[in-house]
Amino acid sequence: FAGYISQVLKNYTDHACDGEYVSLRCPHRTTISIQSSFYGRIVPSHQMCPSRYPHSYATLIKEDVACSVGTSLQKMLDECQDRRSCQFLVNSRLFGTDPCPGTGKYLIVWYKCRPNEYKSKVACEDDKLRLSCKKSMVIAIYSAIFGRTQGGSLECPYQNLGMPMIECQSATALQLMIKRCHGKRSCSIYASTYEFGDPCYPGIQKHLNVIYTCATFYPLDNTPLLLPVDETQPPALGSSSMEPVGVSTEMALLSNILAAYAFIT
Repeated sequence: FAGYISQVLKNYTDHACDGEYVSLRCPHRTTISIQSSFYGRIVPSHQMCPSRYPHSYATLIKEDVACSVGTSLQKMLDECQDRRSCQFLVNSRLFGTDPCPGTGKYLIVWYKCRPNEYKSKVACEDDKLRLSCKKSMVIAIYSAIFGRTQGGSLECPYQNLGMPMIECQSATALQLMIKRCHGKRSCSIYASTYEFGDPCYPGIQKHLNVIYTCATFYPLDNTPLLLPVDETQPPALGSSSMEPVGVSTEMALLSNILAAYAFIT
């Protein structure tokens, strides 16, 4: 479970130069969720993705370091979103018109691994958000946003009170939700500035949006312990002769793991 949760919470980054393959992969029972993408060049080639061909100093001086395409995010969504893995060769033809012919470019992708089965809950400002899982299951927070997003929320429609529609989000929402709810069967929290601070201008209406999954754990018997991790990882319990872990010990271990993750974050 600890391995599964750490892989779900992790922000992944991958990059590839022109002529190389980019490869994205997520663990078992999760799929790729593209967060952002960049294709072009904003640093000189001697710092990243050097040219495969010899260049004179004069040529390097002319290298375009303010070069990017606006279609890279949509291309990554088309190729990889909601898949377990994806791989393709990076070149300018994938992204339409070449913004800087003669300049070697590179692709950088930021993504997360989203659980296949997840839930989403929204609470408007000053309302209470309640999360719960069935017996023998615990909450695993995937993402949390407190503030106001450009897309808004159907549950909490934006009321125009003369304030501009500006996106604003709390930087501590995810860490707070992890602290309050990770590893518990149920939890509740108010979607208030008292809990999360106020990331927006005064008067901007906010909401709390949490995406989570219910992870199974098993009590005192010989069934497998919690969710499987990536097939490439060794099992959590390496020997069938090992004594089963008690619920209290298991949850204490989980709490320590989550505390360590929150500290590192």
